[in-house]
Amino acid sequence: MRRILISRDQQMLEYTEAGEGPRFGMLVLHDDAEREYAYGPANGLPDTKVGTFTQELYDEAMKNGWIVVSMKKDWKRIFSFEE
Repeated sequence: MRRILISRDQQMLEYTEAGEGPRFGMLVLHDDAEREYAYGPANGLPDTKVGTFTQELYDEAMKNGWIVVSMKKDWKRIFSFEE
């Protein structure tokens, strides 16, 4: 079965960037299994039926200059109760 490249995230990013003036396109990569969940299957992360972040979407983000934020690498704290 071939995955469909278009996702709601991709459609929202394309819509946002289609307008005039400054734009900001960002996706959150859930890659911190210790503090939250890790799912992809982008970058070899576990595949899930909910919140799928495909490799195709990741590649499209890189091609279009969308920012991909890594929960593992870019966030010091995920939940407010964490120290």
